[in-house]
Amino acid sequence: MIQPIAAGQFYPAGKDALLRQIEKCFSSAKSEFNGKALGIIAPHAGYVYSGNAAALSYKAIEGCKGRTFVILAPDHNGLCFNPTTTKEDFETPLGIVKADTEFVEKLMKKCSFLKEEGIQEHAVEVQLPFLQYLFRDNFRIVPIVIPSPKHYKELGKAIASIAKDSIIICSSDFTHYGSSYGYVPFDEKNAKEGVKKLDLNAIKFIEKLDAEGFLRYVNGTGATICGEYAIAAAIEAVKAMGARKGALLNYYTSGDVSGDYSFAVGYASVAFI
Repeated sequence: MIQPIAAGQFYPAGKDALLRQIEKCFSSAKSEFNGKALGIIAPHAGYVYSGNAAALSYKAIEGCKGRTFVILAPDHNGLCFNPTTTKEDFETPLGIVKADTEFVEKLMKKCSFLKEEGIQEHAVEVQLPFLQYLFRDNFRIVPIVIPSPKHYKELGKAIASIAKDSIIICSSDFTHYGSSYGYVPFDEKNAKEGVKKLDLNAIKFIEKLDAEGFLRYVNGTGATICGEYAIAAAIEAVKAMGARKGALLNYYTSGDVSGDYSFAVGYASVAFI
């Protein structure tokens, strides 16, 4: 059983407080794509900052038929050399989230590069309470941490070949601006518009389902999009599943919430349809 590491930091550690915060995030979330999306991109920051964006993404899959969610996430710990998954269950303040062990086993047979071990990754964990809120305990997950661009095409296509009614959830924040992130390509006074421009230009490639173009853009600009490889794999998966485009549902930064743009992170809600 994988114990929570983000409870009390990224979201409330108590069940009642957590449910209240998630309900608040969903209070204004509406989506024309409800139940139609094959996948989403949702942020993984503290709910007070990115929760509204995450709820909007999840609203696009609220009515979906699938009950297996493939969660593609970056490796913030720097511990993985290859894409990594697990058959262990996760625990959150809302209960136990079970892994789809059959899906994991099938995927590992198709992808010899995919490793299995315990995953302690907040980018996976912070997605789980949203799923629990919408689907209670009637779902399974396939968590995959993707640390590099190696194998993203093969991995995405392999996921799609198994997925059937499964839904892709890509856990990613966008540009991280500020000296603590080692990324200050423009003055602080230009941070609000600068971060937004960087991210919206990156999202144009996501909307066109152009994974290669997206990765070239990130490499060329140095944009600090933490889940860039997870995004690329997600694009390949949803394309193979029949998606026609990515639809931007909302975009804002942590600075828009806090008023402080000296350290700002972009959050995007995207549905693949």
